[in-house]
Amino acid sequence: MDKIRIKGGIALNGVIPIGGSKNAGLPLMAASLLCSEPLILCNLPHLADITSMANLLGQHGVEMSLAEDLGQVANGGHCLKLDGSRITSTEAPYDLVRKMRASVLVLGPLLARCGEARVSLPGGCAIGARPVDLHIKGLEQMGAEIEIEQGYINAKAPRRLRGAEIVLPFPSVGATENLMMAATLAEGHTVLVNVAREPEIVDLADCLIAMGAEIAGAGTDRIIIQGKDRLHGATHRVIADRIETGTYMIAAGITGGDVVLTGTSLKLLTAVGKVMNQAGIEVTDVENGIRVRGSSGNGRPVIDGVDVMTEPFPGFPTDLQAQMMALMSVADGAAMITETIFENRFMHVPELCRMGANINVHGASAMVRGVKRLTGAPVMATDLRASVSLVLAGLAAEGETIVNRVYHLDRGYERLEAKLAACGAEIERIRAS
Repeated sequence: MDKIRIKGGIALNGVIPIGGSKNAGLPLMAASLLCSEPLILCNLPHLADITSMANLLGQHGVEMSLAEDLGQVANGGHCLKLDGSRITSTEAPYDLVRKMRASVLVLGPLLARCGEARVSLPGGCAIGARPVDLHIKGLEQMGAEIEIEQGYINAKAPRRLRGAEIVLPFPSVGATENLMMAATLAEGHTVLVNVAREPEIVDLADCLIAMGAEIAGAGTDRIIIQGKDRLHGATHRVIADRIETGTYMIAAGITGGDVVLTGTSLKLLTAVGKVMNQAGIEVTDVENGIRVRGSSGNGRPVIDGVDVMTEPFPGFPTDLQAQMMALMSVADGAAMITETIFENRFMHVPELCRMGANINVHGASAMVRGVKRLTGAPVMATDLRASVSLVLAGLAAEGETIVNRVYHLDRGYERLEAKLAACGAEIERIRAS
């Protein structure tokens, strides 16, 4: 397996282009199953998860090709043409789905368009249970007949899905996306209540509207969809990746650097910007991006009283919890991080402690007491966001850090080493022999 070697202690300075959002791109790709005309997605990142979704859609019969630039590509993304005119299979097999939990997003579109779907229960990062019961219960309220059998979701809607009022017990992003896509082809009105408000939800709604769907309320906790008999093709540009944005914001802060992130907006990460400003890291909007300047004085952020709790949008993102913990590890003072979204998402803590961090976990909370410096060490990545937190820690550490099992990184970060190296970091990938 590949490894990443980092020599820390260098302040990042320069410009980092932010790519299209992985978490927006995956449901947008699944939306190609909803119509028989091509969907063109621009600013789509080159990532392992995007490739996994492409392979899954290919299994269903979606034909894909790189499209012309169309003047919409930014920061290295590309345009992908997805033609779902001929669905040849409604089964999403285990061998493809096990690699990525977002694979379950084909369930709603397949069921709505084809009247049936057989989708393996999904896999992905080992960060605890992310049950699909909200997806299933919502679809059942729309008239679907669903059974779980031998690790597969077997769903049928022979008489077409019907509009319904569905109240989610928790604002699940995946369930909101799946039900919203299914409702676009259902008969009548669907009202989704207590739904997720993430920017990725709004982006999906914008794309579906461009495809002919009638949707109101995306970005609020109540979405209303009027079902249509059919949708048509469209061209859509994927929004900037707010988790990549936040990661590089923290990279600049943890190294005391001065970095401009282009192709993104602080509006996507208001809660993160607030926390970093409280810690003495200057985060400001600039033309077509964000500027991050590390703490003045001794160069260390100050975290006393800067406690963080992960919450659904617009709160602090769970996908940036591990990165923020790395920053707090080298800050002045003490702070608490509480994880409310996923259990088992503190697996990076022992690895950070190997580098000298002072972190104590108490249930769903972690007390972080900042140290003056971390020390480079061999560490092991356990999931996508935990792995990048170790890279960030390595950037700030004294000496050499080797991050093992970096295949997790390739699921969510495009050209990570190149982007950091362009800002002065001493970082390289060691290819497996």
